[in-house]
Amino acid sequence: MKLPEEPMMLYSFINMKLRDFYPSLDALCEDMNVEREEIIRKLKTVGFEYNPGRNRFW
Repeated sequence: MKLPEEPMMLYSFINMKLRDFYPSLDALCEDMNVEREEIIRKLKTVGFEYNPGRNRFW
């Protein structure tokens, strides 16, 4: 599946997937065959960081 390119859309998409379907960012990345570091890098450019305890970006 192709991820949204625009960072705010990516933020919303990833958090929805984490909330509804995946127990961790690692599980999401493995299942969707996407690079964890790419997601982290893109979302960091707009000020979001992954919080594993809450399993979401904020």
